[in-house]
Amino acid sequence: MKNILNKWMTLLSFIIIYHSVNAQDKDGLMSLNQGRLESYKMEVTYNKTTHLLFPSPIKYVDLGSENLIANKADDVANVLRVKASTRDFEEETNFSVVTEDGKFYNFDVFYSSYPDTLNYDLLKLQRNNEKEYSTDVTFDEMDGSSSSLTELMMQTLYKNPKRTIKHIGNKSLGIQFLLRGLYVHQGKYYFIIHLKNSGNIPYLVDFITFKIVDEKKIKRTVLQDRILSPLRNYSTIFKLEEHDEAFDIFLLDQFTLMEGQILEIEILEKNGGRHLKMQVTNNDLIGASVFKDINLTLK
Repeated sequence: MKNILNKWMTLLSFIIIYHSVNAQDKDGLMSLNQGRLESYKMEVTYNKTTHLLFPSPIKYVDLGSENLIANKADDVANVLRVKASTRDFEEETNFSVVTEDGKFYNFDVFYSSYPDTLNYDLLKLQRNNEKEYSTDVTFDEMDGSSSSLTELMMQTLYKNPKRTIKHIGNKSLGIQFLLRGLYVHQGKYYFIIHLKNSGNIPYLVDFITFKIVDEKKIKRTVLQDRILSPLRNYSTIFKLEEHDEAFDIFLLDQFTLMEGQILEIEILEKNGGRHLKMQVTNNDLIGASVFKDINLTLK
C-alpha cells in the first residue's frame, strides 16, 4: 500500500512540475506578446513613389522582399522613398526602419494600383499620438524633457509669434520666407518660421530643411552640408493660399557653428521653382531669446 502511495505521489509531483513549466512558457509568450510592436499599414505602387518623413535621420532600412525598392532622398537624411519593383505583387510584404534617435518602425506593405496616400509624415503621427495621453511623455531625443511642457511652449509661441528677429529672411516671386523669432530653453532651440504669399497662386510646400554649410562654398557645392533634423514641429505647412500667411515652430537641439559656417534654412516648392533660402549666423544663435521671459498659455 505504501509503495502504491509513493508511486501516486511521484506521479502527482511530475504532473505539477510539468504544468508549472508549461505555465512559465505560456507566461513568457504572453509577456512577449504584450511587448509586440504594431506595424503601420501602407500601400505602394509601381508607377509612383511613396515618401515617408521621419522625425530623425534614417540609420538603417531592411526590406522584406524583392518586390520593394527603397532609398533615402538626396540631401534629406530623414526622408525615405519607397516603391514597388514588381507590378501587381499579391503577397503582403514589409520593411523596417531604424532612425538615429533610436526609434524602430515596421511597415506592412500591400500593392495597389491607386494608393490612397503617397506621402506620410511620421513626425505628425508621433505628435498626434502624444495628445492621446493625459500624462507627460518623456522622449529620449529631448534628454528627458516633458513633452507636455514642450508642446505648451510651442503652442504659446505659435499663438503669439512675437517678431524678435527682423533681419533674417528672403523674398522672391511673391513669397516671403522669414525667421520671425529664435528662442532657447533647456538646450533646445525654437525657430519661428513665417511664410507669406502675396502672389495670386497657392504655394505648395515640399520641404523645409535646416543645413549647416560652409559659407565660402554656398554657391559652389553642397557636398559638405550637414542636415539637421528637427525633433518636432508644431503646425506643418502643406499649402499656403494666395494672399495668405502661416507660421510654424521647429524644435532643434542646441548647437553652435564652427568658424566659416552658417545655418541655412531652405523652403522648397512642390512641383515648382520658388525655392527660398535664409542664413543664420553664430551671433544669431548665441543671441537667441531666453524662453523664461514668456508667459505660458495654458490649454
